[in-house]
This record gives sequence, structure tokens and C-alpha cells, in this order.
Amino acid sequence: MTFVTDTYSPVTEETNWRENAACRDTAPDLFFPIGSTGLAIEQIAAAKTVCDGCPAKEPCLQFALDTNQDSGIWGGSTEDQRRTIRRQIRLTGTSR
Repeated sequence: MTFVTDTYSPVTEETNWRENAACRDTAPDLFFPIGSTGLAIEQIAAAKTVCDGCPAKEPCLQFALDTNQDSGIWGGSTEDQRRTIRRQIRLTGTSR
């Protein structure tokens, strides 16, 4: 995984990535599955499919990391994946 040094604040113009997000016109419920088994697996896959071609994928993920989003699919990542990224950042001392 590539690490970037830019950070995105939730209250500045850098949140403009949302204007170009592929999920902008998608039902938000898709990105907040209940659980991580059964039908939620299909929902997670569908949400990640939206993220895969999104021009805002990287800043979305960075926003989620910077603001400690602990639920939902952000930047194509699940809660568990973001926890792993945060742990890796803490252990290596690098920024995403």
C-alpha cells in the first residue's frame, strides 16, 4: 500500500473531494452494512465496487483515517482494514 503525506481536514476546502465522489448519488446505506457476514459481505463488495473506480478514493480514505471513522466503507476500506492501516502507521511512524 502506498503512503501519502497529504491530510484532509473535515472543515476545510480539502473536503471538496466529496463533490467528485462516485458514491455521491448512491444510497448511503450501501456503505454502512450491518455486520460483516452473510448478506453484509455482498453489500461490502458492492460498496467497494463503487469505490474502485472513484476519483476520490484516496482522499476519502485519508479523510476516514484522519477523522477516525470507525464504521462504514470509506475509500474502499472496511472498518477492519482501516484499523490495520492505523496500526501500521503507528508502528512505522509514517503517515498515510
